[in-house]
Amino acid sequence: MDTTVFEQSESAVRGYCRAYPTVFASASNARQVAEDGTSYIDFFAGAGVLNFGHNNPRMKDAMIAFLQADGVAHSLDTYTTTKRDFITKFRDVVLAPRGMDHRMQFMGPTGTNAVEAALKLARLATGRREVVAFSHGFHGMTLGSLAATANHAFRKWAGVPLTDVVRLPFETAPGGDTALTDYGAALRDASSGLTPPAAFLVEAVQAEGGVNVASAEWLHEVQALAREVGALFIIDDIQAGCGRTGSYFSFDGMGLDPDVITLAKGLGGFGTPIAMNLNKPSVDDHWSPGAHTGTFRGQGLSFVAGAVALDYFTDDTLMSEVRAKGEVMRDRLRRIADAHPGQRWEVRGRGMMQGLDTGDGAFAKRVQQAAFEAGLLLGPCGTDGQVIKLIPPLTIPEEDLTLGLDLLDRAIGTALEVA
Repeated sequence: MDTTVFEQSESAVRGYCRAYPTVFASASNARQVAEDGTSYIDFFAGAGVLNFGHNNPRMKDAMIAFLQADGVAHSLDTYTTTKRDFITKFRDVVLAPRGMDHRMQFMGPTGTNAVEAALKLARLATGRREVVAFSHGFHGMTLGSLAATANHAFRKWAGVPLTDVVRLPFETAPGGDTALTDYGAALRDASSGLTPPAAFLVEAVQAEGGVNVASAEWLHEVQALAREVGALFIIDDIQAGCGRTGSYFSFDGMGLDPDVITLAKGLGGFGTPIAMNLNKPSVDDHWSPGAHTGTFRGQGLSFVAGAVALDYFTDDTLMSEVRAKGEVMRDRLRRIADAHPGQRWEVRGRGMMQGLDTGDGAFAKRVQQAAFEAGLLLGPCGTDGQVIKLIPPLTIPEEDLTLGLDLLDRAIGTALEVA
């Protein structure tokens, strides 16, 4: 394994390669293979990008046909047949069955671009500056979305003040049971010194923040307060959406009606970048042509693969499998936690996003290292990286899922021995 060129020529900012010190050469579904032939089961899936697996064959065939036909790969925001196919299918498969008339806005190709656009639109629509975001939330690494991100380890690198965000405790955080009520009461008090925000930005399932799951009741409280004070209700579904929790949106079935939904990661299906916001028409009408631009606003390959990804949602086959596999994952994590009662570990998640909160970031790091050495890729998250997060491809074969959970169990045992 030769990593010399990376170590000599690539920026010191690189991170994941330090947790996975090998050189990958190929990948298929839930497996990555290093150039030395070592095969790894992937429970990280590109930080939630590869919901449909590495090199999904249906998407690959469609993308190859697109390239061979000289399809339009880059188009800014001009009209193309490929974009029309994607928009039409997304409308028919996702929006129409839910009675949603949201418009699709394409911006820069990553999740942070989606959040930046949503924040800008909220401020434009309301004429206000402040945005309410929640503890443990992660919304991106560019300055606007980073201001809404809670993690100190990310925020400290900004180099400038991160302002215009009111931070409230998430439902599951200390104080989360009363924070909304108290904040709402303060907003109603003309002498509180508080002014209404432009938006409430929230994840139904906090992924990077530690696999924290909000209840439908609490999310309705957030939405109700936003409506009362004339703020937008924005759901960041960038990592928890696109089928990860067992339905297309992580908030499906809750009766919520967000003004803006941010999507990215799994949206393009294959791993090529794309981000999209769903804006209610009454909110979207505040945009003027060209008010928010970007060179890569939905490129052709992502439209092609993303349209194929939508085929997985024309019936409930995959989503029922996700719910079943999610129960397998959750049950195994509970058994692991129960086998070590003195550790007081907590299992939480929804669908195929499950986490084991070890309460100890150094320990979770040892688990990640032991798992890698055994042939399993993991990504810790949460405060100090103390939560072992499992987000394998939704299409992972059952035998790989079982083997991966076995490897995790052994890695935890190895990490405990080191401790």
